[in-house]
Order: sequence, then structure tokens, then C-alpha cells
Amino acid sequence: MPSIANENNELVSLRIPAAAKAKLVRAAALRNIDLTNFVTQSALREADAVIEQAESIKVSERDFLRILDLLENPPAPNEQLRAAARSLPKSI
Repeated sequence: MPSIANENNELVSLRIPAAAKAKLVRAAALRNIDLTNFVTQSALREADAVIEQAESIKVSERDFLRILDLLENPPAPNEQLRAAARSLPKSI
């Protein structure tokens, strides 16, 4: 799992090529916002997309219906499941 930096300030410093900065400045101007807001908004949109992708499971409609059916009508426990349950500690 990636490590997460623990930063106690609100300053983020980026080193990017001049051409990349020029493109970001131009895009920010076209949106009529400053560079900081443009970069923040764009990065947050991307962060939301990454988090959504990491935290969601996509299944086909067929698989979704199968999952619902198994939740509503679970199979009887087999011997392996009973053995696993017996091996659990008595209190959690």
C-alpha cells in the first residue's frame, strides 16, 4: 500500500516544465480562475475518480443478480465452513 505523507501545512510545491505551466495557466485563464484553483479543482476531480475506481466493484447485471440471489438464499454451510467457524476464538 502506498505511504501517505503527513503534511501539516496547506502549501504544495510543484516543479513542472515551463510548457506544462504555460498550458495550465492558459487553461485556467480560459476558465476565468487562477492557477491554484484550476490545479486544485483538476487534481480533486482526478482524485475522486481514482478513489471511486479503487473503492467500487463493477459486475455484470447477470453477476449482480446472482449475488442478490445468494444473499437472499445463501447455501447451507458445508463442513469446511463449519470447521472454520469452530476454529474462531470464542470472543472477538
